[in-house]
Amino acid sequence: MTQLSPKVKDLIAKARIVSFESWQPQYSPELIDRWQTADDEARYLTDGDLQMLPNGPSMTLARTLRDLATEIVDEARGQVLDQFPGITEPGGGLYPEIRAKACWRDFWHFLRCITYGIAAGRTDYTSTTGLGYMEQLYQELKVPLEAMVVGLEGLKAASLKRVEIEESVLTPYFDHLIHAMAAFRTEPT
Repeated sequence: MTQLSPKVKDLIAKARIVSFESWQPQYSPELIDRWQTADDEARYLTDGDLQMLPNGPSMTLARTLRDLATEIVDEARGQVLDQFPGITEPGGGLYPEIRAKACWRDFWHFLRCITYGIAAGRTDYTSTTGLGYMEQLYQELKVPLEAMVVGLEGLKAASLKRVEIEESVLTPYFDHLIHAMAAFRTEPT
């Protein structure tokens, strides 16, 4: 197993991409605390968390995506592997296997973060600071960013196939993170 440097460990701790700060006027402190606890525990919202929201399509969408997360991530992984043959082979950006597993785990977490936004009906679910640390982490680890963006697009496509809703209702939540991640492609000068 590869040993992580202190710098990488520090970046991992700081690369928290979710922020509920701007949600405070719209949601009660109790509800924001529940979302924050879910994020701190790196878990999807539970049925109990979701029941605190007004019953509606956002709650149903978040629950459906949560319940189908493994299937959605598997499909996104397949799209990455199809588009980047050899990425998990020696010399590929997701080799050795531990790197590939970390990538698939990130897809699961990206979908988790997106479901928070969906549940709240808010596309402003990310932290600029946390994304900045994630960008530094990905650069430090030489994560294949093109593949990560394809994976996010795959999460969106796989999710849209599994819900009966207008595409325009769901896509802004995915596109928010896709655009943020696509901006990582530019190397710092």
